[in-house]
Amino acid sequence: MYSYSKINTIKPFLPTAITMVVAGLLIALDRSMLSIEPHVITGLWVILVTTILITIIQIVHTEKIFSTQFAQLAAQKERLANEIKYRIWAEKTSSENKAKLQIVDENFPVMLAYFNSEQQCRYHNRAFRQWFGLRSEQIENRFLHEFLNGSFYTHIKHEIGRVLSGDTVQNQQIQQLPNQSICLVTAHLIPHFDSGGKVIGFYTLYTPRFMKKDELSLENLKEKSVSENEQLRKRKLTQYSGGDTTYQPARAPTDSSSRIILAIEQEEFRLFCQKILPVKPGQDAAIYYEILIRMAEEESSLIPPGAFLPLVEKHNLMPRLDRWVVKKIIQYLSKKNIGTEISFCINLSGSTLKDPAFVDHVQDLLKSAKVSPDKLCFEIETFDVIANLQNTVLFVKKMQQLGCLVSLCSFNHDRTSFDLLKYIRADFLKIDGSIVCNILRNAEDLKKIENINKFARALKIETIGELVETQAILEKLAEIGIDYAQGFAVGRPHPIETISRSTINLP
Repeated sequence: MYSYSKINTIKPFLPTAITMVVAGLLIALDRSMLSIEPHVITGLWVILVTTILITIIQIVHTEKIFSTQFAQLAAQKERLANEIKYRIWAEKTSSENKAKLQIVDENFPVMLAYFNSEQQCRYHNRAFRQWFGLRSEQIENRFLHEFLNGSFYTHIKHEIGRVLSGDTVQNQQIQQLPNQSICLVTAHLIPHFDSGGKVIGFYTLYTPRFMKKDELSLENLKEKSVSENEQLRKRKLTQYSGGDTTYQPARAPTDSSSRIILAIEQEEFRLFCQKILPVKPGQDAAIYYEILIRMAEEESSLIPPGAFLPLVEKHNLMPRLDRWVVKKIIQYLSKKNIGTEISFCINLSGSTLKDPAFVDHVQDLLKSAKVSPDKLCFEIETFDVIANLQNTVLFVKKMQQLGCLVSLCSFNHDRTSFDLLKYIRADFLKIDGSIVCNILRNAEDLKKIENINKFARALKIETIGELVETQAILEKLAEIGIDYAQGFAVGRPHPIETISRSTINLP
């Protein structure tokens, strides 16, 4: 084995050595007066030429290997440099997010915690600690039954079983605090699923609200509780109200499809809107409002904003809710004199894009109300387009033939987003807010915005920057040439009924 390895080591140098020996021998014979047979001289020249050719081939082969390895090293160097750059960016972003999360943790008024499937606490905020009067080390990585008192744990044990089985649970209970004040606590338990649909944990959100004595009746509380706890809460309310509480049957649970259908039929949803304005003052362009939807209980702080939407998605009722929103907006446009320059942007769910009758439904509503189709702009998320490209392309084509506008939302600076424009020629690109909000601090994000804007202008597509939180960001977007902006620097969400001439002026 050793001798074989030694032969392999000297093997590449043999042709060169033979070449030098033969060349030296020919020179020596030429200078000497010895008579050598011609065929010997010819044989030596053949050997010399052959070894020279072999040497040249070896040099070319070695050069090729060297070039390949050099290119691989250059690629590895570039990849390593990019990894270092991205790591530095990730650490910077992580540090910024950590500071933001700390602000949320310390100031968020809702008691928030996360538990794994074994009911072990993995996260809790300051409000959660303060409510239970415990230190962080008494909660972190401990099981629920270890830091909750027995009666409270027994009370929620059944609900934990439901949320671990995949249900979203909501309930209310009355608690009397040590200072004798009475508090209504609204609880939401939300399951956490992995990619395979298995429950791997759950979130708990407790929203307390202090009550006055005249609020202690079921009718004024508008209680939305699950049926198995109704009688228990009735006894608690009777205890705190002196026994003259009138019991009213609670409505169906919020986590059931029948409850959501009932909410749609009884119009228990409220429409809010947020302005999308031209970035440059005096720019001659339309003014848009993005439509936001909230459940009636959200206004009384009984349901966090948007908490009902996962339930609607779960029961595949988003197409029905989207139809209701479109109907209400078209009715609003037909009745209100809000000016010809105002249009509305309506978010559509991925499941609605698969509904073949939705476009015809919109067309019938527009014709019946005699509303111009260009007053409606339908916002579609890029990930919904990717997940259902064929149906979405057909949907967008039909909507634009109808005369409605289409906005491609969460548009990012990646190949996937740009490739979508090969199939869909949107009227607007709404740039991902995670890029917009960092353009004053991150040169790369600023460059991304500039590139997206150049690309959109080449295709004659207008751009919208979302999450515009400060005047400085708004000015930078104007400098880049972005067409529209949306965010708190432009206007906060407000009920659609409050739209008036005074609300459409530029900031």
